[in-house]
Amino acid sequence: MSRHYETVTLLTDRGRVDESIGVAHSIVRDIAPSVAVVDLAHEVPAHDVRSGSLMLARSAPYIVPGVVVASVDPDGSAARRSIAVEVGDGVAVLMGPDNGLLAAAVAVVGGAGRCHEISSEMHRLPSPGQTCPLRDVLVPAAAHVCNGVDISELGPAVDPSSLLPSLVPMPRLENEQVIAEVMWVDHYGKIQLNIDSETVSHIGPTVVASFGDQHRTVQVYASVADIPDGRIGLAPDVHGMLCLAVQQQSAAAELKLDIGAEVILAPAGD
Repeated sequence: MSRHYETVTLLTDRGRVDESIGVAHSIVRDIAPSVAVVDLAHEVPAHDVRSGSLMLARSAPYIVPGVVVASVDPDGSAARRSIAVEVGDGVAVLMGPDNGLLAAAVAVVGGAGRCHEISSEMHRLPSPGQTCPLRDVLVPAAAHVCNGVDISELGPAVDPSSLLPSLVPMPRLENEQVIAEVMWVDHYGKIQLNIDSETVSHIGPTVVASFGDQHRTVQVYASVADIPDGRIGLAPDVHGMLCLAVQQQSAAAELKLDIGAEVILAPAGD
């Protein structure tokens, strides 16, 4: 049974310097005039699927039910299939390229239900030149689904297990060490790692963080606010992930760490 949705949420790496996002809004309003459009983020680093996936996964529990369109693709390739993934027994539909962008968010909200390729000519726009997946495929399909078109009408069924997996890396445990990775650097310079407090609970309240040729002894705190002024500490961020932080300063600037860097955490006695 088809559903109607009231909201389309957009996440892209298109920025706001040209007309792309305004055109996306206009397409939705033209096809589904009563549907609201929410701009989740358009400043995903260009072509950075992993960062886009992380943004979407962190946001997923808070996004209003409806259709979510995510568009981040290093190739910008119309040849890559676009997919629609139903989650929460149809409470929401996630649409995007089959490049791992949607995978983490789908997992966060309980896994994929039905999944279909978006290939129907009836539910897309003609391309004046090279196909723009966001403008010509994803956004029109999202608007039609909001109007009650079932995702089965968008194209053939896809086995969810065949979709490309998430690009978000998992930490590794080697003896007493935790091999973590920098996932994100926020606006304030906090360095988010791909671990939570439980992952390092066996190490103790004091750890040695090693990266490059640096070795820093740091304390694990209950919150960033508990880190003393001027010190680097480990504490859970607002998403529940451990981050390296300095009170009211940029840890990223001090430690010269960026996304993808390896951070090894070991007991201070080693």
